[in-house]
Amino acid sequence: MIKNILIADDHDIVLVGTSIILESRVQNAVIDQAEDYPETLEKIAVKKYDLVILDINMPESKNKKMISEIRAIDPDIKILIFSAYEEEIAVQYIKEGANGYVSKLSKSEEISDAVNKVFSDGYYYPSSIVSQLFNESPMDLIKNLSEREYEIFNLMVKGYGNLEISNKMGIQMPTISTYKKRIHKKLKTNNIADLIKLYHTYMA
Repeated sequence: MIKNILIADDHDIVLVGTSIILESRVQNAVIDQAEDYPETLEKIAVKKYDLVILDINMPESKNKKMISEIRAIDPDIKILIFSAYEEEIAVQYIKEGANGYVSKLSKSEEISDAVNKVFSDGYYYPSSIVSQLFNESPMDLIKNLSEREYEIFNLMVKGYGNLEISNKMGIQMPTISTYKKRIHKKLKTNNIADLIKLYHTYMA
């Protein structure tokens, strides 16, 4: 399956070097390039990309607003922040909805691993920034779940719907909804995608 990737960066050496890395290490990768933010938006508007690797400091960039503007054009596109900035800055972009971050100072293997991870899991968080994404230890939050909440949490991330959980556990549907609200509150998550990220990062 073809993986259409757009690398958005204003430095030729980064564009060329990253393209070479991905073409050799990411299966079926088709690479396009953009040298500034307006060109990035133009290309996303006319071609369906699976992933944009986004430099956050290229000409005419709009800081965190870029995430929402790109998603307004293509809600399904994955966004990997590619920067030499401090990791604290990258965390802000992830909280805005980016799928991950990899440093420009990373070795070629880590860059390709990050891209492959975004394709396979939907996100990539270096271990060095995970603690910054969660104010409390995620494992501590998970341990705060009751036994029943923990069972339902596991079924949710495995794709079980309310009816399936109800049948499997012998619990009425309205009660399942109540448990789900408690689980999201305790784990500080907003949706099933957040739960799946949490599960695969700490428990898979």
